[in-house]
Amino acid sequence: MEIILYLSVAVIAIAFFVLVLYLTKTLKSVQTTLDSVSKTLTGLEQQLDGVTRETTVLLHKTNALASDIQQKSESLNTVVDAVKNVGYSVQKFNTSIQNITSSVDHQLDQHKDKISQVVQWSNVFLELKDKWAARKKENQLENRPPVVRTERERARY
Repeated sequence: MEIILYLSVAVIAIAFFVLVLYLTKTLKSVQTTLDSVSKTLTGLEQQLDGVTRETTVLLHKTNALASDIQQKSESLNTVVDAVKNVGYSVQKFNTSIQNITSSVDHQLDQHKDKISQVVQWSNVFLELKDKWAARKKENQLENRPPVVRTERERARY
């Protein structure tokens, strides 16, 4: 039985040795994999640092742009208010002109007869003026001494 015992111990020792060999191979493979993962993580960490810096810069630029847009929006609000006030003023001006036009139309309707008489008297006055001017011109021509012209002057007229 002693042989069986020795033989069992030898088989156990051989099995343990084979187990250790396979464990060593497995551990070396795991170590290689872990080294590769470590290198990948180092590269990812560097890339993540770059992305973080770029994101920070982008965030600062976005904040500056938002501030600039806010300032311009406030400035634009004053322009919009001014344009609104101009529109209100133009509307009031148009209303005033409409009121004046209505008033003038109303007064023209009320004084239509008087206006007609004024126009007739004006026409009569203009006719009298024209007749008076024509008579005055006739009187001047009659009282004017005759004009003596030379042959050359007569040929010209």
